[in-house]
Amino acid sequence: MVHDSPDNPDEARARKPVRVTAPDAPPRDTEMTPPDLDPATASGDDEDEARLPDILEESGAVGEGPLATGHEAIERAVRLAPTSAGVYRMLNANADVLYVGKAKNVKKRLSNYARQSAPQPARILRMIAATVTVEIVSTNTETEALLLEANLIKQLRPRFNVQLRDDKSFPYILITGDHWAPQILKHRGAQTRPGRYFGPFASAGAVNRTITALQRAFLIRSCTDSFFESRTRPCLLYQIRRCAGPCTREIDFPGYTTLVREATDFLSGKSHAVKQELAGEMEKASGELEFERAALYRDRLAALSAIQSQQGINPRTVEEADVFAIHQEGGFSCVEVFFFRTGQNWGNRAYFPRAEKTFTPEEVLGSFLAQFYDDKPPPKNILLSHEIEESELLANALSIKAGHKVEVTAPKRGEKKELVTHALTNAREALGRKLADTATQSRLLEAMAATLSLPHVPKRIEVYDNSHIQGTNAVGAMIVAGQDGFVKNQYRKFNIKSEGLTPGDDYAMMREVLERRFKRLINPPEEGVTKAKDDDFPQWPDLVIIDGGRGQLNAVREIFANLGLTEVALMSVAKGPDRDAGRETLFMPEREAIKLEPRDPVLYFIQRLRDEAHRFVIGSHRKLRKKDIREAGLQEIPGIGPSRKRALLHHFGTLKEIERASIADLGKVPGVSAESARRIFEYFHPQPG
Repeated sequence: MVHDSPDNPDEARARKPVRVTAPDAPPRDTEMTPPDLDPATASGDDEDEARLPDILEESGAVGEGPLATGHEAIERAVRLAPTSAGVYRMLNANADVLYVGKAKNVKKRLSNYARQSAPQPARILRMIAATVTVEIVSTNTETEALLLEANLIKQLRPRFNVQLRDDKSFPYILITGDHWAPQILKHRGAQTRPGRYFGPFASAGAVNRTITALQRAFLIRSCTDSFFESRTRPCLLYQIRRCAGPCTREIDFPGYTTLVREATDFLSGKSHAVKQELAGEMEKASGELEFERAALYRDRLAALSAIQSQQGINPRTVEEADVFAIHQEGGFSCVEVFFFRTGQNWGNRAYFPRAEKTFTPEEVLGSFLAQFYDDKPPPKNILLSHEIEESELLANALSIKAGHKVEVTAPKRGEKKELVTHALTNAREALGRKLADTATQSRLLEAMAATLSLPHVPKRIEVYDNSHIQGTNAVGAMIVAGQDGFVKNQYRKFNIKSEGLTPGDDYAMMREVLERRFKRLINPPEEGVTKAKDDDFPQWPDLVIIDGGRGQLNAVREIFANLGLTEVALMSVAKGPDRDAGRETLFMPEREAIKLEPRDPVLYFIQRLRDEAHRFVIGSHRKLRKKDIREAGLQEIPGIGPSRKRALLHHFGTLKEIERASIADLGKVPGVSAESARRIFEYFHPQPG
């Protein structure tokens, strides 16, 4: 979608909720789960791998007593329920929300649940049997009820609803409009900065690749305004022909404006016209024997062709649409989403919503769509693989939200049908790959449990590591793995805060990290602190792994003993001689050291876990160092004063390019000796402790 200003639709307004409670219902527990510890992660813009949800197994037959109690609670709600549109929530004895539903006539809908003689699926009977309280929110229209229902499902994650998971915001490309020399950059979040927004793109990687190619094709700057204003000579991007150099007036204002217009036209769907214009300029330059200028146009054309080749399938007649296709297998559902804007394919993404096996594809898809667009602007066309029951209502709600007409259809023929078929094929393949990966991961976890004599197969494994350089910028990190592999949205970093810490005291750093992590689990914060709750993934680990030998293991055992942790298995991994991978030794409490065969799959798995923790903690540590470098300046490097700092920046252009430079390249800077070049390189590429 291309637009110039942010989409800020009005939220649906609702009246005060009506709560109907059974006389013997317990008071609602308002204590919230603790917030995530140090939520910043080093994964950056990497897309979190979507996980398969736990299968919601059906319980046995519902007893007459509980079922009768549920019917009584709903009957009491019916007596006070309005006959207008609204949203209702069913709660159990622990005040957990079981189900969120909407209705054009709430009283009539609840009456259907209250009738004991009415035939109901087993899933509905289990829900009724567990219900002791019904809360009702009236709305002005059924459309408002649909929007409110989707919002509440995403917030509350009810047990008996379809739940959209891994709902990360999508990135856009922004060409700014608040500077005479517009900048091109990746953007997430509220679209409040003036400029043109192009998207959404399916992943940060797709945006980065597109921006890199657009820089080659249109030479638009990507630097910040402050960096732009401070330039006295063009940076490295100008030298490698990825920027036109407007900062030092290497290109005049009309010329740069033309480049921005061409880039905007290309992203707006006028790619053919832009390529024709560039081809014409190339022929003209060649005819005038200006071969260097002709080569520049040739390279720009090649960059545009590279963008379109990466996009894969591009529709001929569909200008703007999101395509949704759902495939079910083995009790799981996969929804594949393709984004088409300005006639171009801007990527696709697979989702694995949480739903009971009894839900039909149409039911899963209908609920998924309402939640998907809860915080995203919808396109003009939404193409589906299955007809959903409330497509007209959904289209009306999204039209109001977007401020333009939105059509929701399941095409039967033509190019739109071809796009849906293509998406359905991808959904089938994505679910097949995920099921295969999950099966492999499950076998590894089972083998690990057998090898380490664990009481049961671990569902959550936490791995801890530290990083510092002579005690500075000390940081600890935790990575998490489960039955679907690495769970990146559960990763945490811990900036070491202890004062008076002896530089390089790994034991003290690990003590702080583990105490901060587990004290939060043992003693949740007071009421009023909120946290996103994931019903599918346990918060307590079954196995904790640390990097180190018997000494580290004993230190952590002491920490766990002080905290009263007895149910969590503990293991340390010591590197082999000369840090040789494949010769690691495993240590566990009250057991002899364990050495596995070099080609043992369990050993490979443990190595992957340890290496991922090391990668994550090193990334977190480098972020802290970069922040210090930005704040302190290059003169913090021994032997580098203001003059050499200025010479380095003039030569390389940016701090990032200085960091990337080799010792030989650094030595070519005027005034930088071989010894200074070595110091600079070692400052940016230290060996962490």
